[in-house]
Amino acid sequence: MTMTFYVEIALEILLAATLVYCILLERRLATVRKGQEGLSRTIGELNMAIAGAGASLRALKSAAGEAAGTLDERLKRARLHIDELAVLTGSAERIADRIERGVSNVPRSVPMADIPLPSNSIMNRLDSMRSAQ
Repeated sequence: MTMTFYVEIALEILLAATLVYCILLERRLATVRKGQEGLSRTIGELNMAIAGAGASLRALKSAAGEAAGTLDERLKRARLHIDELAVLTGSAERIADRIERGVSNVPRSVPMADIPLPSNSIMNRLDSMRSAQ
């Protein structure tokens, strides 16, 4: 047995080890490729979810804008009603005061139905304010 025989056996052993190592490396690369495909699918799904979330946010912003507009309109109407009620309450208090003071001062010859009430002029002013808006 010569030295070449031993060198050839050593080379065959090294080639066999290289072959086993290549097989293991191929399996690991196949696993990485599968993982890469799964990651690619996951990224695609994530992009779709982000797009859906963006659309939802735009719809929510639009709905919030509409709600704000509706709320502003209702607040304007409520303020008008508050002003109207304040005017009517003040007028009613003045009328009540005049009635308290004036019942004893009104001569009996003038019927109460003929005395004009200031509420008619106030109601006319309120109606003109409503129509102006």
